[in-house]
Amino acid sequence: MENAPQHEQSTKGGRVVASQESTDVFVVGGGPAGLAAAIAARQKGFSVIVADGSEPFIDKSCGEGMMPETLAVLERLGVKFARGAGKSFRGVTFVQDGSQVSADFPCGQGIGLRRPLLHEALVARSVACGVQFLWKTPISGIISGGDTGSVQLPGRNIRARWIVGADGQGSRVRRWIGLVSSAHVGQRYASRRHYRVKPWSNYMEIHWAGKAQAYVTPIADEEICVVAMAETPAHGLFETALNQMPALRERLFGASLGSRERGAVTAMRTLRCVQKNNVALLGDASGGVDAITGEGLRLAFRQALSLADAMAANDLTQYQRAHGKLARRPRLMGNLMLWLGRNPRVRARVLRAMYDNPELFARLLATHAGDGTAHLVSAGAQLGLRLLAS
Repeated sequence: MENAPQHEQSTKGGRVVASQESTDVFVVGGGPAGLAAAIAARQKGFSVIVADGSEPFIDKSCGEGMMPETLAVLERLGVKFARGAGKSFRGVTFVQDGSQVSADFPCGQGIGLRRPLLHEALVARSVACGVQFLWKTPISGIISGGDTGSVQLPGRNIRARWIVGADGQGSRVRRWIGLVSSAHVGQRYASRRHYRVKPWSNYMEIHWAGKAQAYVTPIADEEICVVAMAETPAHGLFETALNQMPALRERLFGASLGSRERGAVTAMRTLRCVQKNNVALLGDASGGVDAITGEGLRLAFRQALSLADAMAANDLTQYQRAHGKLARRPRLMGNLMLWLGRNPRVRARVLRAMYDNPELFARLLATHAGDGTAHLVSAGAQLGLRLLAS
């Protein structure tokens, strides 16, 4: 480990190429999770190389809303956004059949931000930290074990003390270290659009209809992001979902698109083990929660900090334990949201109970925003009594 490593580098075809053949940490995947891992490792004094087959700035079909706790973790990583970037929102609104219930975050505000702008901020912070990049560089394999491993690139290998797999849901690193068989997967289908329209609310909205959901995030003064989701491809089609949500359809009528429509598959994945030898998985490569929770980025960023601590302690089992603890609350909230999505009748009763007593929703949102589990237990007990009485 080095306190302030200096590295020679050259530029070829618009990409930065690391010249040395070894590093403390090699991160496979240059998305938000991989960049967070790189920044956290540099904060511990490790030398870091990040490789990705694409190039910045990377887009992804997502809701583009970040909760207050996500912003707090980004602050710990030293990530800053340009002045005026994105759009703040104060809480979450559930909408169904013409009725709605809202709750504010217990502390702070969230921000809606186009994914490439988030990626740009993470890249800028990584560069400032001294992270080296190998963009447009596919990885063909890794060798792990003992005190060091190596990453196989076109024409050469780079030795690394630690290798981080942050290469997404279809992680090749996960396959290379033999952890695929321990995964449990549940999939849903999503499609995203941007609309050039002034946000009508300073809340993130989740619209429910049948077995589809749509969430709406303000991302600029004159733009919103809308994502439709369902468990089958047919129900997940944007127009199919929108036709079941007249209030949202009316809001969007006549608005022009701000980008082409993008589709994605979101997965609930649980891995029994997220590390082996000197290799650790992070972000979607290490498991994931359904996108409707809005937890994916926050979870990945917190994992990055825990992984850096474990590498500094020379003990990846420490990261394994931390990873399991970090995933508990997001997984619980994800299962709750999916259960509501699959049971329209129950969902209608739950939303009606929340409408009658908005404090219930506020407690659930407080839990979702990271304020422990006491609010969830209290809200769950009160909600159960109200459902039994209705």
